[in-house]
Amino acid sequence: VQLQASGGGLVQAGGSLRLSCVASRSIFGINGMGWYRQAPGEPRERVASITSGGLTNYADSVKGRFTISRDNAKKTVYLQMNSLKPEDTAVYYCAAYRGSHYYTGVNSWGQGTLVTVSS
Repeated sequence: VQLQASGGGLVQAGGSLRLSCVASRSIFGINGMGWYRQAPGEPRERVASITSGGLTNYADSVKGRFTISRDNAKKTVYLQMNSLKPEDTAVYYCAAYRGSHYYTGVNSWGQGTLVTVSS
């Protein structure tokens, strides 16, 4: 499955952005989806994930600020990011998992979208 991410950009600290990731085919009855990010010189980290049934899981660093959601009809997963901080600056990637949960492993990656938060 191909994934197309969009929505990144430059925002001031405290601002908001919404990322979108569209899948090339309908996978939402089977696959969980997730968002990851990678800052320069840092390993890629999981930010949020959502199962096929809608259960969500977040990294501690974004809990209460980020919300992952999915629209099965549009084959799209979203990441609403509020109260952004400079440390949220990274390239954000969407991912489709092999199964419903993130621990089943990533099957496909999107191309990444850059989020820059200025102080």
